[in-house]
Order: sequence, then C-alpha cells, then structure tokens
Amino acid sequence: MRAYQILPGDGIEGLQCVDFPERELGIGEVRVRVHAVSLNYRDLMVANGNYLVTVDDPIIPCSDGAGEVLAVGPGVSRVQVGDRVAASFFPYWQDGPTGPDKIRHSLGGDIDGMLAEEVVLPEDALVKIPPGMSFVDASTMPCAGVTAWNAIFESSNGIRPGDTVLLLGTGGVSVLGLQLAIAAGLKTIITSSSDEKLQRARELGAHQTINYRSFPEWQEEVLRLTHGAGAHVVLEVGGQGTVNRSVASSAMGGSVAIIGGVSGFGGEVNPATLLAGAKRIVGIFVGSRTMLEKVMRFADTSGLQPVVDRVFTFDQAREAYRHMESGSHFGKVVIAVA
Repeated sequence: MRAYQILPGDGIEGLQCVDFPERELGIGEVRVRVHAVSLNYRDLMVANGNYLVTVDDPIIPCSDGAGEVLAVGPGVSRVQVGDRVAASFFPYWQDGPTGPDKIRHSLGGDIDGMLAEEVVLPEDALVKIPPGMSFVDASTMPCAGVTAWNAIFESSNGIRPGDTVLLLGTGGVSVLGLQLAIAAGLKTIITSSSDEKLQRARELGAHQTINYRSFPEWQEEVLRLTHGAGAHVVLEVGGQGTVNRSVASSAMGGSVAIIGGVSGFGGEVNPATLLAGAKRIVGIFVGSRTMLEKVMRFADTSGLQPVVDRVFTFDQAREAYRHMESGSHFGKVVIAVA
C-alpha cells in the first residue's frame, strides 16, 4: 500500500511516497480504499510547519478523503464492506458542542490522514456517501463543506432565507459556502482580486461581486450593496488583514465567522464595534460528523455539485499542492487516488 508522508516544516518538496505494510484491524476499525482526496489551505500550513499543531515525526497528510470499505474489524456495525464513505475531519467529534476531548486529534494534522491508497479509521469517523454523489465530490466535504455549513447554518445567529452572506475570496470554503448559501435561498456577496473569478462566481449564482483591488475599502461597497444593512454572516478567511473590514461589513446582530488566516493571525478588533452593533465573532474549527452528514444530505437533495478546479493523479500530489499554493484555483483541488 502506497501513501504519502511529510514531516511538517519540510515544505511541498518534503512529500514522499512510501510503501506501507497492511496491518491487522483492531476493534471498531475499518479499512478504506481511498478513491479521492481534496486539498485545503490547512494542508499547505501543515507542509510549511505553521499549522496550529505540529508533530515531530512524518505523518500521512490531508484530512479530506472518500472511498470504499474494504474490510471491517471486530465489533463494527455502522458500515459494511462495499459501503462508500467519507471520513470526518475530527474522528472523535461525532455530535454536539465541541470540547477538548472531541478535537484531540485531526486527520492529517497530528495523526495520519487520507493521502494514501488505503487508510484505517475508527468506524465512528465515517459517513456514508449519498448514492448520487461521486467520490471526487464527496472528498470536498469533510473540511471545506463542513466549515462552510457550520459558519452559515450552525453557528450564525438564526439566519433566514433572504439574509445576506459575505464570502471572502474564491477558495474551497468560500466557493462551497457560496453554493450552499444560494441553494438555501440566501443572498450572496463574494470578493476576489480577479474579475475572471468573479464572473465565474456570478455564473454560479452570486448576487453581487466585489473586486477588492478596485475597492480597497470593500466594506463600504458591502454596505452600499446592502443599502446600509450589512451582511448577516461573513465567512472571514483572511485573518489580520481583513477581520476589521469584515466586522464593519456585518449587519447589526450579525456573525463574523473566523475560518482562516491567509494573511496571518493577529490584529486588534475594537470591542466597541461589536458592542454598538450587537455583532458576534465566532471561531469556526471545522465541525462534527453530524455536520458532515447534514451538509452531504443537503448537497444531495438540493442537487449541489461542488466546484472542482482540477483533478490530479496520485503521482501528481506535489503538483496538486503547488497548484493550491499558487492561489490560481477556483473551488477545490482534488487528487484522484484509485
């Protein structure tokens, strides 16, 4: 069985394809033949050694993957051989509020992830893929799909059809968030520095678009487009370079979902700007297995097909990482394994 390993901090060139022997399954464990893996910005952070957690030994990277059950260990009852499954980002967070014990490990962060021909996972980490969903589409859901779902529907302050969602950039979380919001009857505003990407967003159904190069004070444009009301939910992926503009863009009683820090973490938010508008800043750390079940079910019933920018082969894993690093992608970058 082949798998990629990387020592966090070694960079993309540190990705090495290694042969692993097959091990016996323990109680509650499941062997999955991986068919597709999708990349997240977090995978670049792991490679570069600047993720929230780090390890001293090489790990199999990537949190997001989908495949087919090959074998089950003693006591397994949730899945059976032949089932099509995806793995939850946090193997031990099944449902309910988060807690230290539930997020003690994350795939491809501090324990082995999905960039392998076969993986062994606890049965409670697995979700069955809807019959009409491909392995490639399912692989986009565990991190990006769940994060967007959590930010918009689980952690927002009672969002309703017709409310406005602001999405920053056109990476995996933002584009999936755009698709989810449109399918749920929400109004959408999305930003980018590329007019071409903004055109693609409009083709997906984005109601309003903002080129932040043309509008450096883009929060003012958000307020203009919403007639002064602002966005009810903001998916904040920029970090210290954008968070204050995101707060200024949000509506009274709205939520700013802190998802990432492309420009780094830090910066200060004036508490008065939150107090005066009864606004909330909410940290989004992906989500539970139940949220993965919900977003996959919603995508299936609504006919939502995640935007996949490009699919690479297993032997092109480094090229896939470089494509993600370039920032030229629109939507998700996927590696086909089997």
